[in-house]
Amino acid sequence: MPAKKKLILLPCSGVGKPFGTITREAAYQVAQEDRPECTQIVPLSLLVMGDADAKALLMDAEIISLDGCALACASKMAAESGAQVCAAFNAMDVYRAKRQYKPQGISSLNEAGQQLARLLAEQVDAAVDKLTEEGTQDARA
Repeated sequence: MPAKKKLILLPCSGVGKPFGTITREAAYQVAQEDRPECTQIVPLSLLVMGDADAKALLMDAEIISLDGCALACASKMAAESGAQVCAAFNAMDVYRAKRQYKPQGISSLNEAGQQLARLLAEQVDAAVDKLTEEGTQDARA
């Protein structure tokens, strides 16, 4: 049986914005702790800079985008790079569902921001599980 491809997590690079930090924290949680065997992070900044290796990783992978705002830069850059996003998440949607968690901070999120990152990571974990159980599928949130 051939080895399964890793899923690529493409988080927002909204530097200076709490919601961008939430997406990156969620991606770290998934790739380093929850599902390290089947996920890896590709920094959005590499795609923006036109990094050939980063683009090549996207071409032969299933992509999960984690956007921090309505601009959806991660999803858009994946598409502009010729890749297809299998699951897309937005930190603002998590916040809208859990408004009691008001994120603050940038390099270091407050407890509310950390809680939003954990909630987003749980949603991404579920998409990863679905994609790895069913093979190449569309698990859009």
